[in-house]
Amino acid sequence: PVRPPASKRDNAALRGLRIHPHSVSGWFAGWRVALVVITQLVFYGVPWLQWGGRQAVLFDLGARKFYLGPLVLYPQDFIYLTGLLITCALALFVFTAVAGRLWCGYACPQTVYTEIFLWIERTIEGDGPKQRRLDAAPWWPRKLLIRGSKHVVWLLLALWTGFTFVGYFLPIRPLAATIPSLDFGSEAVAILFYGFFTYYNAGWLREKICKYMCPYARFQSVMFDADTLIVTYDAARGEPRGTRRKGSNEGLGSCVDCGFCVSVCPTGIDIRKGLQIDCIACGACIDACDQVMDRMEMPRGLIRYTTENVLKGKRPKGRWYTHVLRPRVILYGAVLLTVVSVMVASLALRDPFRVNVLREGSVLSRPTADGRIENLYRVKVFNMDEHPRRYRISAEGLPSLSLAANGGAEFEVPGVGFRTFGVYLRVDPNVVAQGTHDVRFIVVTRDDGAPMTVVEKSTF
Repeated sequence: PVRPPASKRDNAALRGLRIHPHSVSGWFAGWRVALVVITQLVFYGVPWLQWGGRQAVLFDLGARKFYLGPLVLYPQDFIYLTGLLITCALALFVFTAVAGRLWCGYACPQTVYTEIFLWIERTIEGDGPKQRRLDAAPWWPRKLLIRGSKHVVWLLLALWTGFTFVGYFLPIRPLAATIPSLDFGSEAVAILFYGFFTYYNAGWLREKICKYMCPYARFQSVMFDADTLIVTYDAARGEPRGTRRKGSNEGLGSCVDCGFCVSVCPTGIDIRKGLQIDCIACGACIDACDQVMDRMEMPRGLIRYTTENVLKGKRPKGRWYTHVLRPRVILYGAVLLTVVSVMVASLALRDPFRVNVLREGSVLSRPTADGRIENLYRVKVFNMDEHPRRYRISAEGLPSLSLAANGGAEFEVPGVGFRTFGVYLRVDPNVVAQGTHDVRFIVVTRDDGAPMTVVEKSTF
């Protein structure tokens, strides 16, 4: 295929013109396709999964309940969200320290949806050269039909993406039932909002998000060192570059200056100029260069994943992997493993129900008609199980302590729900000294099976 020289292509990228990357096949292209398929099967499929008669994954903000398969989390479980964010950050540190911007090149939503939109564009308009010729063509009916068809497909995919995203926060099956009747409410605004940004970011902005808006590209360098795997051009082998006959060096390096590595780059850079902040480490230039090397009957690997120390001869060329386990990676990995272990153990040992006790602050204490001293508490019992359960509440910690609860000391809480009620603690002032005293509320399950107990401390 006809490709513009690298210098002209770079100038087009610098001028902000649309980049039409050429398609390429190979090892890394296969990995990108696999990651796109896997991530989108998860994204589009998970909201439709059911668990015990309900949506398996649902972040119900209205009811303040978050369903994750068998788990039901409440706002009080915010610590798990914190742990998840820490885990993601540490995983990003580990991956970046080992192999650079793997997240950007293969799994970032911006990369994934840009790839999908590019596939649609190539299917309708043709590969990169045809797209550039179409850009230069006048706006005749054929061009309007081709471009219009592309944007219609883009918009339909973007709207379906927005619908799926909203389906993580509203039950997706009832939401889907409203589509034929167009009986939308406020959820339509959320669908259109997310759909528009999918269409605009993946269809129009594309590489500009990675180059100018993403903060990760700016701070990634602090996680790089000379033993980090990066996509790089072997200048010692490739220079001086120039065209030649197949199988002949003619006093030149291995680079034939074809510009194929530039024409396949989704961000429009020339990797032969060295590591750049715009490189998302997708490996497209590696696949392109390997194809050219095969046609020219020269060894592959002119552009490859390697480390700076290997290029400088400080590490054995074929044994870069022996230096991956360096102190930085070991430290990141150990902390990551610790956080994940604590999270898993905490979820496994999580109480099947939870009790919150709040002493009424408006009245410290008050006398009763029979001469006793009374404190009022607000008790909230959360049932984490999918089925209703019965509980009994009692208190201890002071002599002559008695308990009275609105609705009785034994009560039922619905499945994945909670119950709030008032509890009165009373003592005889003749046997309890004045001041503040520690008390304990004890809530015990009353269903079949081994009883489970939660103790919550408070003051009288």
